[in-house]
Amino acid sequence: MSEPASISTGIAARYATAMFELASEAKALPALEGDVDALDAALSESADLRDLIHSPIYSREQTAAAIGGVADAMNLQAMTGNTLRLMAEKRRLFVLPALLAELRTRIADHKGEVTAEVTSAKALTKTQLDKLTKSLKAQVGKTVTVKATVDEDIIGGLVVKIGSKMIDTSVRSKLNALQNTMKEVG
Repeated sequence: MSEPASISTGIAARYATAMFELASEAKALPALEGDVDALDAALSESADLRDLIHSPIYSREQTAAAIGGVADAMNLQAMTGNTLRLMAEKRRLFVLPALLAELRTRIADHKGEVTAEVTSAKALTKTQLDKLTKSLKAQVGKTVTVKATVDEDIIGGLVVKIGSKMIDTSVRSKLNALQNTMKEVG
């Protein structure tokens, strides 16, 4: 991991810990989860918001006022809005995507859930997703949410990532392994 990435992760983890504990004490975890979802959607939809959290041309006061206005317009809970304002004043808004990911992980752990990132060569049917979800739930012992993506380059099979574990049964990886074996022989 590069140094800037590890710094961002550390900052995000500290803010996430504080926000999660405050929301947990106030029994406001569902509201925090709603805020995370809303901010995640806003970041993916708005180039202006992404520019705001990364741009050094705005002063701390301008950034805090802008992000405060965004928080108010989105009807985020006070704790979330205040945290965003504080992050702006400390020039820490650049870690917002990492903060949201960290909060999402903590909330899922609290609820006994885990997310599986599944990549397939073509879109999985509802029946296939249901069977895969049941199989993964049996393996990990938690409720599994499947985040499915399609990548035709894997040719066939699946690539499943759960946390730090990865299972790659794709045809592409098998062909790569065969190619490496042939290089060693020849």
